[in-house]
Amino acid sequence: MVLYEKLLNEVVNAGVSVFEVKMKGRIKGLYSDNVIWINEAIDTDSEKYSILAEEFGHYNTSVGNIIDQSKLVNRKQEQRARTWAYEYTIPISKIVSAHKAHVKNKFELAEYLGVTEDFVERTIERYIEKYGDYVSYKNFTVCLNPLGVLEWFDFSH
Repeated sequence: MVLYEKLLNEVVNAGVSVFEVKMKGRIKGLYSDNVIWINEAIDTDSEKYSILAEEFGHYNTSVGNIIDQSKLVNRKQEQRARTWAYEYTIPISKIVSAHKAHVKNKFELAEYLGVTEDFVERTIERYIEKYGDYVSYKNFTVCLNPLGVLEWFDFSH
């Protein structure tokens, strides 16, 4: 609950109201006009955190009504909001931190980061689209496909 509450405080401090309410169908969250609604039926903190991050991404990146995903411009805004959420929630630095904490698999990574395994998978898929199969970060190379971290010697000291 700590990560969800921390993000919730940040969202509220940004001027966005958040309500947990019953939602119809498979809707997990919505954002409109500085209000985020989270489906109260979501029972895990990691899923609530993941959904709140995505909806906060809409606050930070989206304009107008983008519910109709048959329109290319709306799909692009959806992708931009999700990318914001992925990079905010799981920056490359946190993957390196997980490696340093001896995290060994996707389940442990999701637990370490406080998100769902699905959110981890979607983040990695987006990073592969953006960077390719690997990305450098300080003295590390983060391999995205397959996921792993290589640490290089630091000869500058």
